Amino acid sequence: MQIAVVGAGIIGLTTAHRLALEGHDVMVIAPAEEPHRASTGNAGTIATYALDPVGTPGVLRDAPNLLLNPDSPLAIHRPSALSLVPWLLRFARQSLPVAAQRNRQALAGIALDADTRWRALITALGLDALLHDRGALYAYDSPQALARGAEAMKARQALGAAVEMLYAPALHALEPALPEGRFAGAALFPGTLWLDDPAAVLTRLAASTRAHRIDARSLSLAPKPQGWQIDTDRGPFSAEAVVLAAGAWSAPLLRPLGVKIPLTAERGYHLEFDGIEPLTRPTCPVAKGFYFTPMKGRLRAAGTVELGGIGAPPSPHRWEKLEQGVRSVFPDLPPPSRRWMGLRPSIPDSLPVVGTALPGLICAFGHGHIGLTLAPLTAELVSRALEGEAPQPALSPARF
Repeated sequence: MQIAVVGAGIIGLTTAHRLALEGHDVMVIAPAEEPHRASTGNAGTIATYALDPVGTPGVLRDAPNLLLNPDSPLAIHRPSALSLVPWLLRFARQSLPVAAQRNRQALAGIALDADTRWRALITALGLDALLHDRGALYAYDSPQALARGAEAMKARQALGAAVEMLYAPALHALEPALPEGRFAGAALFPGTLWLDDPAAVLTRLAASTRAHRIDARSLSLAPKPQGWQIDTDRGPFSAEAVVLAAGAWSAPLLRPLGVKIPLTAERGYHLEFDGIEPLTRPTCPVAKGFYFTPMKGRLRAAGTVELGGIGAPPSPHRWEKLEQGVRSVFPDLPPPSRRWMGLRPSIPDSLPVVGTALPGLICAFGHGHIGLTLAPLTAELVSRALEGEAPQPALSPARF
């Protein structure tokens, strides 16, 4: 089958790689500028423990403080505030207890075995040296925060996530570079996988996939008698089927077709510090809402959420707040070597949209914070959809 994959991030390229191996004639359509978009700037974790949706009763209760506190890891891109109201109302409904628990169970069903799929993919790509299994940490500032964290972790453990609670001495033994006394303890997710160079994985995927790459921006999709037409800024292209994996830019391509998906962007930011690797595993200072990840030859601080603002320039104050958080842990770091902003495609229920939207049109976007984690599974689900398998109800475009 001739298949067009629209998008060349981790979801698009992992899907194109699988489909090409299965013998399909694949073309990847994506603009050439800023290769891989959000897929290179993440914290690098294969987050099988990320079973909490973004929307929970606790987040809903604390929303005013989270959104109005200038030091909060959650913010709204103010010029986009009015346009976000419908999305925020859906998010509030998904944060109610019954919906949040349903979404948590759905996340467990798709995330818990992601490490097995990632090991197989990394080995197939010959990149085993980039994959590490030393676990990840959530670090808590105070004994009270540690106790609340331990209570919150029970829900993840009940769904199958491996979690070990550590007091300060055990945390310091694991990560002696953390300032003594800075954290009261941590949640350790033992065995968690992480990548020390996500960009290298994307580059290898692109190079090893037998697909025709078209450097173009997709402008519209239209059904034809024998497939689909993709209109781009380089002219039209045709394929028997389309996989829409354009991240935060996906929903506008569907809207003219009568498929309306509540998608917005979570603008994520990172800073990198070259020549410094004080930590041996990804570590999240929970109160600050970002991860420290030891990347190849550098330390990355990645995270925070700024809702909205697709197409708008970065907000410099978000980098400033991120750097303040970094220096609350490591005050003596040199100035950042580089800074970055990318768009996470976010759905109110924190679940991706994967499955058939219209005959021959497969959705594969909306993964929020766990696009890297779910990329191999998404490729598998897209392959099944192309064979006619119905989408999982929790992920289906039809749920909206």
